[in-house]
Amino acid sequence: MRERAEALAAVFPRERLDPAVVAWAARLGRARWGLAFSGGADSLALVLLVWALWPGCRRRLVVLHFNHRLRGPAARADAAFCRRVCSQLGLRFVTAAWAGRRTGASEAEAREARLKFLRRYARVLWFGHQRDDVAETMLMRLARGSGAGGLAAPRPVQTFVGGRVHLRPLLRLRHEELTRALRVAGIGWREDATNATGVYQRNRVRRDVLPRWERAAGRDAVAGAARSRELLEEDDAALEGWLDRLRPLDARGRLDLVRLRGAPRAVLRRALHRWVLANPPATVLSRAAFDTLLQQVEAGARTRQSAGRAWFAVSDGRRLFLQAAPRAGRSKPARGRPN
Repeated sequence: MRERAEALAAVFPRERLDPAVVAWAARLGRARWGLAFSGGADSLALVLLVWALWPGCRRRLVVLHFNHRLRGPAARADAAFCRRVCSQLGLRFVTAAWAGRRTGASEAEAREARLKFLRRYARVLWFGHQRDDVAETMLMRLARGSGAGGLAAPRPVQTFVGGRVHLRPLLRLRHEELTRALRVAGIGWREDATNATGVYQRNRVRRDVLPRWERAAGRDAVAGAARSRELLEEDDAALEGWLDRLRPLDARGRLDLVRLRGAPRAVLRRALHRWVLANPPATVLSRAAFDTLLQQVEAGARTRQSAGRAWFAVSDGRRLFLQAAPRAGRSKPARGRPN
């Protein structure tokens, strides 16, 4: 397997990987790297390439496999395959099964359980997402009305509060390129049988939508989606930077509307999103309720809007803050009410 990994790295040297990821890897110091490994072609290519292209970091690698317990014996065979690969490469391997699995669990729940497992073992996580994943994600998020931030996913470098980093070095490569190179090198991988079904939304988009979209476009639509993703990430970063300079949230979670006057609606929308995240009870706002509140804040109007059973979103025209709903004839002070 080691010789085959070297052969794969000759086809995909660092120059063919995402440059932002390569740059980040160079300055991550002695941090442990966690490699997400399902056993499929993309994640197998990730493990082999990181092993071959960063030989000095091998002792700091931990390969992580999560069994969702949704495919019975096939899932157990995936774990056994991943363990064999890591043994041949001399890499530490950790696996776990989804203890909280339940019938009818959503894709989002399964994803969250896997991410929780991965984050237990490393603050720097590497993923095998490739260019086709970019197009699939964009189509899925367009269907639910995502903005620039959502459409810029998956990002090659994704940073989080607290120093966590997610890295995706394969975003400039297509799935077909990776599988062809694996075959030429004589490297096998595991196929998830559910990928050929319509059980999950991503599988339906991959199987039914993406090929027809490319044929209808008459060009490499996946490359176009990847280019759009890069441009949207630039726009998203610019708007976030603009909002950072305004610093509209104070230490008590109040939104200073005076500082936001004259800012474009896109900046105001982001400020309101930050306010929601800073005041967890307000996260019960529906999309319609959020848009209504945005319109009222933009107009500079005084408003008092329900933010769930226990709270109101209140604006006096200068600040937006949360106010507790009265209980049994007595009132509670507002959260972050201006003095």
